[in-house]
Amino acid sequence: MEVSQRVLLVEDERPIRDAVAAYLEKEGYWVTAVADGQSAIEAFERKPFDLVVLDLNLPKVSGEEVCRRIRDNSDVPIIMLTAKDAEEQRVQGFSMGADDYLVKPFSPRELVARVRALLRRAHAESDPQRDRIEHAGLVIDLPSHTVSLDGTDLDLTASEYKLLVTLARYPGRVYPRMELVEKVLGYDFEGYERAIDSHVKNLRAKLDDDPRDPRFIQTVTGVGYRFDPSGSGPSGGGPAR
Repeated sequence: MEVSQRVLLVEDERPIRDAVAAYLEKEGYWVTAVADGQSAIEAFERKPFDLVVLDLNLPKVSGEEVCRRIRDNSDVPIIMLTAKDAEEQRVQGFSMGADDYLVKPFSPRELVARVRALLRRAHAESDPQRDRIEHAGLVIDLPSHTVSLDGTDLDLTASEYKLLVTLARYPGRVYPRMELVEKVLGYDFEGYERAIDSHVKNLRAKLDDDPRDPRFIQTVTGVGYRFDPSGSGPSGGGPAR
C-alpha cells in the first residue's frame, strides 16, 4: 500500500471518528477527519482524496447531499456509515453512487479491511483494459464476445453479455438496478428499475446460479446486484440474498 493514499473521514461522533482515524493512520493512510457535511465538502474541494468514509447522519449538510456533491465531480470510492435501521438511507446512498456500507456499531478493523479492498479495486479499474475476465471457472473473452463456464461455451443474448461483463469487471461492487438499466439497456430505455431483474434471472439460469444460493450473481436486498468472484455464493457473509 502506498503511504500517500488519502482518506476523507466524515463522522460527527467524536469517539468513532477518533478510533477510525487511529486505525487508518496505523495502516499508513493519510487521514483528514471532519465532523459535519459542510466541512466534508470544503475539504474535498481543497485537495484530492483516494477514498471517502461518510456517515449519512451529519449536521449542517446531510451525508446524502455530500455523496451527491462528490459524485458530481469524482468517482472516488465512498463507504457509507449508517444506523442499523436505516435501510432506506442505504438504498438512497447507493443510488447516489456510494460503493459500500457499514452498519453501526462496526469494527474499525473491518472498516480498514473494506477501505483496503475498495482502494485495491479502484487501482485495478484504472489499469489498462483487460482482454479476458476470469473468475472461478467463468471466462469472458472481450475481443471475441464469448463466455464459457467450466469449459462449456454459453449462449448469451447481447443484454445478458453486457450485464455479465458489467458485474464481473468490478467484482464486489454493488450495482443499483437503475445503474444496471442505464449501462445494459441504455439511457433511453423506456422501462423502470425492475426491468433488469428478468435479465438477471435469465443470466443466472445460464450460469447455473440458484437464486436461493447464487454462485456468482448475488442480490443485495432493496438495492440491486453484485458479483461474487469466488463462485462460492453468499455463504461467506455479507448482505446478499
